[in-house]
Amino acid sequence: MEREFGIGIIGTGSYVPQNIVTNKDLEKIVDTSDEWITTRTGIRERRILEKDKSTSYMAKIAAERAIASSGLNSQDIDMVIVTTVTPDMAFPSTACIVQEQLGLKNAAAFDLEAACTGFIYGLTNAYAFVKSGLYKNILVISADNLSKIVDWEDRNTCVLFGDGAGAVVVSSVDLGKGILSMDIGADGSGGELLTQPAGGSLNPSTEETVKKKLHFIKMEGNSVFKFAVKTMAQSSKKVMDDISFSISDIDHLIPHQANMRIIESASKRLKIDKDKVCMNLDKYGNMSSASIPVALDEAVRSKKIKDGDNVILVGFGGGLTWGATLLKWTS
Repeated sequence: MEREFGIGIIGTGSYVPQNIVTNKDLEKIVDTSDEWITTRTGIRERRILEKDKSTSYMAKIAAERAIASSGLNSQDIDMVIVTTVTPDMAFPSTACIVQEQLGLKNAAAFDLEAACTGFIYGLTNAYAFVKSGLYKNILVISADNLSKIVDWEDRNTCVLFGDGAGAVVVSSVDLGKGILSMDIGADGSGGELLTQPAGGSLNPSTEETVKKKLHFIKMEGNSVFKFAVKTMAQSSKKVMDDISFSISDIDHLIPHQANMRIIESASKRLKIDKDKVCMNLDKYGNMSSASIPVALDEAVRSKKIKDGDNVILVGFGGGLTWGATLLKWTS
């Protein structure tokens, strides 16, 4: 029997810390300049979470806002998926911590790790669970506290990242609306291009790993740049081709907010109008998996995205991973 409903996003929410660190602030602690950062990345400032707070703190606030936006209550949520590379701890999962904090008594909970592509992976999982009939209302939270794993003496990486959280509620919607097409993929052969080498079972935390700064983000920027441009364009094209859409059918493109030049290069490959591309990385930098849902929430709340609009969400990340989702917005 054919499904008589669509599956989509019925609520959005986000949170970014109040503390703003500008490029001028970074000039004081590392050999860089506002001009260098802005021209190469498009980033002007980023939000940094207080040292005594954790990923779950941001995740909880974003989730509360998404649930309120959806019109549901805590008892209606029957699954929580948190995507993050900075969990509060190895276990219990950050999803279980947030589940308890929000009183989601009826919800299963687990973390999912696909680095900056985490939100797309989480959204795809939520879609599959609702489609299967096992669950009805799924909370997907993407939150990262990257300031805790950034080497603030490495000018090549510390200028890029910020903290934040975004969340959505995935549920049934009118037939013909919601998620229309999805694509996720991975290439583990490029795993070493973007990594946090220590802290797991391969390199457990020791005095030596700390001295060698192996608990910080390590990235080969040029290789990641080329991978990002190629896969974001390819994945976006795939979700359009799967349902016979052309780029002229797309009203909004919300890419992972990693670097202005990556977004501009991928957009040129897609031949999409600049005014259709949502960007906020000048304010927040790269928030890993949180970047897409934060940008989505801002676009929805500002009424930029309207009922019936066709939206592509697309990202890339460590793993290496990539993914895209095409949806017809419902409000």
